[in-house]
Amino acid sequence: MIWYTVLVLATGAERIAELIVSTRNAKWSFARGGVEFGRGHFPPMVALHTGLLLACLAEVWLLDRPFLPWLGWPMLVLVLASQALRWWCIATLGPRWNTRVIIVRDLPLVAAGPYRWFKHPNYVAVVVEGFALPLVYTGWITALAFTVLNAWLLAVRIRCENRALATVLPAEAGA
Repeated sequence: MIWYTVLVLATGAERIAELIVSTRNAKWSFARGGVEFGRGHFPPMVALHTGLLLACLAEVWLLDRPFLPWLGWPMLVLVLASQALRWWCIATLGPRWNTRVIIVRDLPLVAAGPYRWFKHPNYVAVVVEGFALPLVYTGWITALAFTVLNAWLLAVRIRCENRALATVLPAEAGA
């Protein structure tokens, strides 16, 4: 269980790195006239993602979950792949990437990197990580709870992003 705890803590450290990048990018966006949308769903999103990490550890330690190699190793591969996808998104969007919904007027939509194939590839990474991280160590309750709550939150978030894009970039948002 120690190595799983290290994995979850490393994921938490990665989240802190995301917030540092996001804060820097928010300053960049606001300096260029960026407009923020959907502030109300951001605190629940932070709580849900923090809860995922805490629940992963709590379920494994308190319920003495076993490591099942036939499940754990493939889930670890998915966790690592989701991290790679997430950072590919961050690198592709550059200073426009953010954990909040901030739109800078007059910038075209990004159609490079994973955005060539998916409208919201970062959320593919979030969904995969949300079920895979707990299942690395058989945390099926956490995987199920996060997946259900995240589906609701992502529905809110994606609607917010789509409305923001339609408001700020109406010609491209409909494309």
